[in-house]
Amino acid sequence: MAKVTGVGGVFFKSKGDSAALAAWYRTHLGMQLEDFGGAILKWPDDKAEDRGLTVWSLADSDSQWFSPSKSPFMINYRVDNLGEMLEQLRAGGVEVIQGPESHENGKFAWIMDPDENKIELWEPMAWDAKNKDA
Repeated sequence: MAKVTGVGGVFFKSKGDSAALAAWYRTHLGMQLEDFGGAILKWPDDKAEDRGLTVWSLADSDSQWFSPSKSPFMINYRVDNLGEMLEQLRAGGVEVIQGPESHENGKFAWIMDPDENKIELWEPMAWDAKNKDA
């Protein structure tokens, strides 16, 4: 049987100016935009202990996980240094709406993009119950 082997891309509509939204991601999250306007994120560039992975999960229709966003999705972006990322976001006027938090599999924080999509930022760590207090 054929099977899915990974996430090949993340695509979503902008509520307004897609070029301005792409520029926001470049400025605040460091995404290197290609000539076609999107970014190509390569696993070899990720130096985390897990050597790169993508989590796929569904939420119940009444879940508040994506709140305060009204979007039916939330994107989790892996980051190499959550503390540094949060400093640069705050310096750029981006509000951190929750976190940082430490969990068994890494550190997390949440922000909203200009289109009011909730973004989860994740600094991955190898699964270990001791990471919760890291």
